[in-house]
Amino acid sequence: MSDIKQSPIVVLGAGSFGTALAILLARNGNQTRLWGRDESQMGKANEARINTRYLPDVPLPDNLEVTSDFEVATKGAKDILVVTPSYAFSETLAKLKQHGEAGLRIVWACKGLEPETADFLENRVVEIFGQDCPKAVLSGPTFAQELAVGSPTAITLAADNGLFAQDLSSRLVNETFRIYLSSDLKGVQFGGAFKNIVAIGAGIADGLGFGANARTALVTRGLAEMMRLGEQLGGRTETFTGMAGLGDLVLTCTDNQSRNRRYGLALGKGASVVQAAAEIGQVVEGVRNAKEVFHLAKKLGVDMPICSAIYSILYLNQDPRLAAKELLTRTMKVEGD
Repeated sequence: MSDIKQSPIVVLGAGSFGTALAILLARNGNQTRLWGRDESQMGKANEARINTRYLPDVPLPDNLEVTSDFEVATKGAKDILVVTPSYAFSETLAKLKQHGEAGLRIVWACKGLEPETADFLENRVVEIFGQDCPKAVLSGPTFAQELAVGSPTAITLAADNGLFAQDLSSRLVNETFRIYLSSDLKGVQFGGAFKNIVAIGAGIADGLGFGANARTALVTRGLAEMMRLGEQLGGRTETFTGMAGLGDLVLTCTDNQSRNRRYGLALGKGASVVQAAAEIGQVVEGVRNAKEVFHLAKKLGVDMPICSAIYSILYLNQDPRLAAKELLTRTMKVEGD
């Protein structure tokens, strides 16, 4: 066992993905702690050794510590993996600044941007912990259930510190979990946020009964929009055609394990935004992402017709069929524009 695995790593956020990553880390022999804010839920998970709310079919490894006490979770730990919803990221970092150790290294697997400002989450790390704090983001085509049971999975890890990237790889990689390394934090962050919007659109299209042709067109043009705005924000082309871009986009648009896709399906079948959210019962990141990216694209003058259509459905009460019709009757474009 490598030395790094003897040092504790803390997973902040005990939803389905946070729990799955904590299970992976513990199974790999890391000294792992999983923190969740709900005292009752975490107490039950610790007693039953299972997260009954989010991953009821996957036992927690014996060496995984489970707690709702933030100070207990973070004591003596330098490596922190944040897996909260993106809107709670800044709040979590502020709490970490108050109770955490000095010399932290922070990695996150939140797929979204800063609420209201649509800023990159990495900027909150710099703002709170300084430019020298090692940073990394983990994103790509991963469903929590499949990750937790050990199904083959590949993901992108973007980091600004070589040693941190090496240590995280040592902690995470095993015979079924593969990492592709990158230094493109902006591209990986934007890809993880934008794919949620397109997944809602794919769900709406399927809920309306449009079929595979329409879904494929939506995914393809969604990728074009991701690249158009993402590259202007500083992301790289190869990131958007890789795991954290195209890979995650295809996954979330085509499989009903995706909350964003299921939310769109409900809308396409006639549910209101409130009814669709209640049907999912968990955070649907794409709803916030659509608002954030819509305003960001408008500010920068970038044409984003799919994003605009999803925004109009979610926030302007536009009928999904009318939004689809407007997309299909737009002025013809040269492919690549």
